[in-house]
Amino acid sequence: MNNELDKILILDFGSQYTQLIARRIREMNVYCEINAYNISIDEILKFSPKGIILSGSPFSVLNENAPIIDKKIFSINIPILGICYGLQLITKHFNGEVEKTTKKEYGKAKLIVKQENELFDHVFEEQNSINVWMSHGDKVLTLPANFEVIAETLNSPISAIKHKIKPIYALQFHPEVMHTKDNNQILNNFVINICKASANWTAKNFINKELSVIQKMVGNKQVICGLSGGVDSSVVALLLHKTIGNNLTCIFVNTGLLRLNEAKEVRKIFKENYKINLVYVDAEERFLNALQNVIDPEEKRKIIGKLFIKIFEEEGKKIGDIDFLAQGTLYPDVIESISFKGPSATIKSHHNVGGLPEKMKLKLIEPLHELFKDEVRKVGKELGLIDKILYRHPFPGPGLAVRIIGKITKERCDILRRADNIAIAELKNHDQYDKIWQAFCVLLPVKTVGVMGDERSYENVVALRAVTSTDGMTADWSKIPYDILGKISNRIINEVSGINRVVYDISSKPPATIEWE
Repeated sequence: MNNELDKILILDFGSQYTQLIARRIREMNVYCEINAYNISIDEILKFSPKGIILSGSPFSVLNENAPIIDKKIFSINIPILGICYGLQLITKHFNGEVEKTTKKEYGKAKLIVKQENELFDHVFEEQNSINVWMSHGDKVLTLPANFEVIAETLNSPISAIKHKIKPIYALQFHPEVMHTKDNNQILNNFVINICKASANWTAKNFINKELSVIQKMVGNKQVICGLSGGVDSSVVALLLHKTIGNNLTCIFVNTGLLRLNEAKEVRKIFKENYKINLVYVDAEERFLNALQNVIDPEEKRKIIGKLFIKIFEEEGKKIGDIDFLAQGTLYPDVIESISFKGPSATIKSHHNVGGLPEKMKLKLIEPLHELFKDEVRKVGKELGLIDKILYRHPFPGPGLAVRIIGKITKERCDILRRADNIAIAELKNHDQYDKIWQAFCVLLPVKTVGVMGDERSYENVVALRAVTSTDGMTADWSKIPYDILGKISNRIINEVSGINRVVYDISSKPPATIEWE
């Protein structure tokens, strides 16, 4: 990032809520980044943050190998906010005492604010109390010198503290989660009022900055972009086209793992709406052959990623000297594909990150790697991307390969394509599609007994998955009305040969993921 933006640095100790902190701050139009807890003081000063937030953690500060930060952080006079583990870490650093509590505190708690202060401005409810979300097994027993208690709960007499001189604050609860009343206001008070960060992280500013970065990086060289027709790759294509014009060639690869009629529709949209060089490659047979008898989802991703690059390099030779490959890697992809020492375990490798071979001739351009999905849509809107693509549900890079559990065959792809098309059509027909973050069908590797007409059947099971979310980092299952679910099920069973049972996935993320593989 350039230094014109005011920035907040989040140091991650592995909390499941770390990404939520970043989301809340981005919603204020303030740029922030998540980094490993063990970043050096030199790296922090180079980043030049207006404030630092220490996340929660599954660890205990009492453990021998508990993750700690560079102690010099506390002497650079930048506002610091510790959350949960962050509070305990601050307490221990300043020689306070932390103990294992006999009564762990998880869930809602009533926080009593003991004194007015800038961190709790405009968040009071009746009698100076607010409902907050607790999730901790340790608690502060003795307050460090020069700190004062500013809030307490019944189980945690020291639930919020501040340094009497330095701009250091700490909370035992999680202000970033929706269960905490006025969650954004507390973080807003820290970021805007205490850190004095300017709200200049906007789509227009991002585009202007990125155009300059791309131009400087690429110059007059040639770039190819893998265009899928999803919002991410489409925004990348428009951003690059705006910067380098005809030096960009988009390649649409039909992997045979796409949704029904997708190849035809995407080619038509980009031909009619945008003057971008577009090459179409029908590689269905190559991908299906490469995936034959492959079961493991990580292996599927890697095979698809390597074949993608091979095809791009082949097409690049036909075009001429190609130096760069552009793709729509997003910030959640980066976060979930990095495993810090101890914290934030990798959930899965993403096609945009983990599926690429370590050695390839093309250099990567990932202009969206700083953005969450909703921010990408704002950028796309600013660039003039049509609504049909802009508000399309996310689709994974490996396509149906990670929505077909087990072996990949053309027959299974066709079955899933038809079922998925019916589900999406019915959601649109009943005005549900735009209320849902992501909806799709998954083909399971099991068959069940059914009765079709007067005959006994033994056919496939399809699972319908639909979730509500803001950015895909966390999600809840969609409460689709029963009559619509019934219509989807009836149509799929009646119209798709090979399916005799439809089930609905009611898992949230976490603990489940949105995609099944």
